[in-house]
Amino acid sequence: MLRIKKIDHVAIAVNDIDESLAKYRAAFGLESQVRETVASQKTEAALLPIGESSIELISPARTDGNDGLAKFLEKKGPGLHHIAVEVEGIEEALATLKALGVPLIDETPRSGARGHKVAFVHPKATGGVLIELVEPDPSHTH
Repeated sequence: MLRIKKIDHVAIAVNDIDESLAKYRAAFGLESQVRETVASQKTEAALLPIGESSIELISPARTDGNDGLAKFLEKKGPGLHHIAVEVEGIEEALATLKALGVPLIDETPRSGARGHKVAFVHPKATGGVLIELVEPDPSHTH
């Protein structure tokens, strides 16, 4: 069973996080509350909270960056990368999706930004949109 709670964040791939943060600050007055390098995903991430959700700016880490994200930026340029939905019980959600034959990138969760458990559903499952499942780490708030 899937227990989807909300959209956690919408991720935008960018070449330069500092430059992008300045644009979002100037245009919308949004300030980053969380910025980190996610070693397990070889990315840099900055979260701009909007209500109960966020815009997440992501770029390949400066050294040994995420190849998939670098290729995405090279091929498509900056723009929408994925939509993350918060789920309750990510392992059960993945098992349900797998049983339904939904194509997954991750069959087991990995560690993501803010210490959350994350897993990606293959874009062919949705007709082209990469979906990230997120189960928050109870000790982290956004």
